[in-house]
Amino acid sequence: RRKLRADVAAAFPNLSAEQLTELIPNKEELNVIKIYSHKGEAVTVYVNNRNPILFEVEKALYPTVYTLWIYPDLLPAFSTWPPVLQKLAGGADLMLPGVVVPPSGFPRVERGTLCAVTLLGNRAPVAVAVATMSTVEMLEAGMKGKGFAVLHTHMDHLWEYGDKSSPPTLAPLGTDSAGKESDEDEEEAERKEPVTSLSPDLQQSLQEGGSCATVTGKEELGENRATETAEDASTEAQEEAADSRTPQEQMDALFNQCFFHALKCKVKKSDLPLLTSTFLRSHMFSCCPAGQQLDIKKSSYKKFSKFLQCMQHQKILQVKELNKGVESIVEVDWRHPEVKAFAVPEGFSSASAAQDGKSEEREQMYHAPEIIPLYGVSTKLIPLFQESGHKKGSILSSSEVRNIIINYVKTNELVDEANKNFVKVNAILCDCLLEKSEQDEILHLKWDDLLSRCLERLQPMHQVTFFGQEPVVRKGNVEPIDITIAQRSANKKVTIIKNLELYGLDPQCVANILQQKVQASATITPVPGTKDRAQVQIQGNQIHHLAKMLLEEYQLPRKYIQGLEKAPKLGRKK
Repeated sequence: RRKLRADVAAAFPNLSAEQLTELIPNKEELNVIKIYSHKGEAVTVYVNNRNPILFEVEKALYPTVYTLWIYPDLLPAFSTWPPVLQKLAGGADLMLPGVVVPPSGFPRVERGTLCAVTLLGNRAPVAVAVATMSTVEMLEAGMKGKGFAVLHTHMDHLWEYGDKSSPPTLAPLGTDSAGKESDEDEEEAERKEPVTSLSPDLQQSLQEGGSCATVTGKEELGENRATETAEDASTEAQEEAADSRTPQEQMDALFNQCFFHALKCKVKKSDLPLLTSTFLRSHMFSCCPAGQQLDIKKSSYKKFSKFLQCMQHQKILQVKELNKGVESIVEVDWRHPEVKAFAVPEGFSSASAAQDGKSEEREQMYHAPEIIPLYGVSTKLIPLFQESGHKKGSILSSSEVRNIIINYVKTNELVDEANKNFVKVNAILCDCLLEKSEQDEILHLKWDDLLSRCLERLQPMHQVTFFGQEPVVRKGNVEPIDITIAQRSANKKVTIIKNLELYGLDPQCVANILQQKVQASATITPVPGTKDRAQVQIQGNQIHHLAKMLLEEYQLPRKYIQGLEKAPKLGRKK
């Protein structure tokens, strides 16, 4: 504990001695937990009063949002718009067009500086990130590109280890005094707000990402102001109509709306079983209307599990505890009247809905190929097969080979009369199926041994039939989808997937889907020693996700997938 306090003092020198003692008390219980990220990195978490206060990755200490809510000025802070938080919690980094430029300017930071991310109008940090460029470089780049690599956010898995509380409301340190003098000054202050003060070049649209609406030119600026005025008017009308409801009832209604919206537009059958925390964070939050925020503690349910229990009583879905302490949605009734009757609210991008529909259609269009093992007559076995009219290179199925052998044995009266389970070995069978060392010793063969020896000496082939296409015959045994784990620098692991093309799977498409599922980078590289094959490489040990996608979503037989046994062992978190 003394070493930890010294490390924290070195990492955060602006903490006073009293604050340091308060953060890491002498006598209170301090727990240490070891968890693993999606990339397979080991993360040490320090927990005090049931809340994680610090986490350590590769010997570097970082504060959690729980700590930053107590010491909001511990790190230099950069603000973004509230809807961006949903993207950050989903694994996205913070891009510079999404950073609000305050009137007083940015705090001065260098590349690699640890920073806090806040939401506009609230000083309480919601994310911990590392600056990918200095303040000067940000401005020189025209506020374009990635500004911060996000490490941890409110509503992520690390936050879930604590009491899952929401950020406090902390007023910004600097207030615009011009707004206090007169209404005219107030209007002038409004014109200096961060969104409208940005130059057109800096105002990159985040609408497609679902984060917020910005403008790209003077004409669009005028149109957006008119749109914002209309939206404000409609919002005020809605608020006036909702005045009769208590804030708790309004939050309940918002949860119901986002729940049915997520079920109808975001969740597919192939996603099940789905962690309830993932459903809330990745699906329901993205369905929340702009300017509003889901907060279960402000609802009558108080806990998300109770909200789901209510939906389970209505037989809309079924929730089970597949792992100890971890609940998952295992079944959804999409034919339920309330789900069918729900209409998607206006204002949500139809383009994103169409894109979801296209990706879903693409997944549904894939059909696993039908693969049949075949055998070609080899030179050595021509004497055995020529009686049935076959020659070298004739292609046969295993059942056809079996019938030919049985007919040959019966035609030549080779069944042992004393024991019909055995076949007498004549000269042709001896030359075709026996090794030289066996020819003087073996006079009889069992039926199974006879057939297996025959199949072993035939040339292996296979027939692949893709949906809606003519069958294709290939030489050799079918190569399985090969999954391996490779070690990279700094003890990092990557998952490599080969032979996807043989099963009609596009490596680029598989890489894109995996990247979205596990929130890790994926690349496509040529397979060494081949001309027309590519392999997918994705960070971390992702075999669990791969197995679910290949076996459940794509319905590929397990025998055609090699390497599933290398999945990380579950239950090793400490």
